[in-house]
Amino acid sequence: MMPTRWLLLMSRWAKRPPSTQRVILVFSIIAICLALYGLERAGALPDWMLMDPAKHRGLRAN
Repeated sequence: MMPTRWLLLMSRWAKRPPSTQRVILVFSIIAICLALYGLERAGALPDWMLMDPAKHRGLRAN
């Protein structure tokens, strides 16, 4: 069974949907996150963007 809070939220969204700008903002943030994830999985990110460069590149940490 779906929680009551979700039903209330869906009801509110049906009565007053978000603006077009907000929808575009949310989808663009999701697209940026997915692109960064894909680049990280492909190994195409520079070392300065990684949390632990030695771990991700298969190198030994000093």
